[in-house]
Amino acid sequence: MIDLYENEKRLWDDVYENVAGTDEAGRGPLYGPVVAASVILPHDFILEGLNDSKKLTEKKREEYYPIIMENALAVGVSIVYPEEIDEINIYEASRQGMLRAINSMNIKPDYIITDAMPLDGFTDIPHEKIIKGDAKSISIAAASVIAKVTRDRLMYEEDKKHPEYEFAKHKGYPTKKHIELLNKYGIIDGYRRTYGPVKKYIEEHK
Repeated sequence: MIDLYENEKRLWDDVYENVAGTDEAGRGPLYGPVVAASVILPHDFILEGLNDSKKLTEKKREEYYPIIMENALAVGVSIVYPEEIDEINIYEASRQGMLRAINSMNIKPDYIITDAMPLDGFTDIPHEKIIKGDAKSISIAAASVIAKVTRDRLMYEEDKKHPEYEFAKHKGYPTKKHIELLNKYGIIDGYRRTYGPVKKYIEEHK
């Protein structure tokens, strides 16, 4: 079994007191923002069952969210909207989101660990990327939960505004049903116009 505290312990032992884990949610959807979060946890933080948000049920994520928010030393959240995603691409939007989340925290981290996102040249804070970090780091796992819950809540709000698109069900991801609804009702503000099915719809309806 992977020790979710292994990376933090290694860095704490190297005198990095405040280690920030950062992650994002929403790279794949056709609709809505990408949300990034950054979390600094106290060294004695324990939350049984915490893992990569994708491996948790929505109920569990909602259960863990307030615990993380209440116990973390610092939490930063950043929302990057579709217009900017289309302008700079989703990879850069995810990176910028992570950096903004980090910079928004009320504590400047001594070290940053990311879920596979390189930050070389983007920050003077020591950092490293960890492949599948959300399943190998308690801080990144916590950030993944904050990012995912925040984004899902935004999509529930979008569902209230546009119930015909059923955003509460698919959260903007390109499911078969979502693409059917997209083709039926058309493009509205909030769609990522550079993404395949959306781009195809635009081309076909010029």
